[in-house]
Amino acid sequence: MSTILITGAAGGIGTALRPRLARPGRTLRLLDLEPLEAGPGEEAVRASVTDLAAVTEACRDADAVIHLGGLSGEAPWPRILETNIDGTYKVFEAARRAGVPRVVFASSNHAVGFHTPADYPLSEDTTTLPDTYYGASKVAGEALGALYHHRYGLDVIVVRILTCFPKPLDLRALSTWLSYDDCGRLFEACITAEKPGYRVVYGVSANTRGGWVSLEGAAALGYVAKDDAEAYAGELLAEHGEPDPADRLFTYLGGHFTSPRLDADNL
Repeated sequence: MSTILITGAAGGIGTALRPRLARPGRTLRLLDLEPLEAGPGEEAVRASVTDLAAVTEACRDADAVIHLGGLSGEAPWPRILETNIDGTYKVFEAARRAGVPRVVFASSNHAVGFHTPADYPLSEDTTTLPDTYYGASKVAGEALGALYHHRYGLDVIVVRILTCFPKPLDLRALSTWLSYDDCGRLFEACITAEKPGYRVVYGVSANTRGGWVSLEGAAALGYVAKDDAEAYAGELLAEHGEPDPADRLFTYLGGHFTSPRLDADNL
């Protein structure tokens, strides 16, 4: 029997992972502030990642934590600090206190969002260039993961997720899409790889128009991407026309998150 704690389990990625990580003999423990109905092989915990005692209890007897919980986009600094940075600290600390050996941290391409096509494909050890407070919170989470690995011995895998939706929604996503099925394959590799230590990988599908980030790190864990956003290219090109390379969506990895108009203090 193995138990996997998933924080933020009511969100889009958490919801997508539930059926894709279900296995005979495995329990998925689902933590979220939103109410969740546990299905077969699942347990529901209603709690916030900012509640250290509750998260520590939820970590009890778990074999791994998949940390998805937190704000999924830009917000004013106090909210980012409380939920994404302090909340992530509390998840790592709870895992340490409960003796959980592995944490998989959902980071983001926005941790490296100000890189440009001149830098592609971005390697797993590329310099972080966050594009927002949200991106900076992911850099902080990556740093906490490194600390908890080197100081306390936790296995920590950081997954810089690009664009994870049921299908690509715009022209940029033809290059950055991570399908739900590939997301499941990637996180399964993260929780089952032997002795990963601390490492950073990118989360993206095998897109024909990809090549923006390296998949070597993910492949080393056993991840094999099978989906390709090109299957949706016809309908997206018919709707939007050919992509403009000068558009901010393509001049920076972080796309519209790099726009000066996305000022968190005015949200």
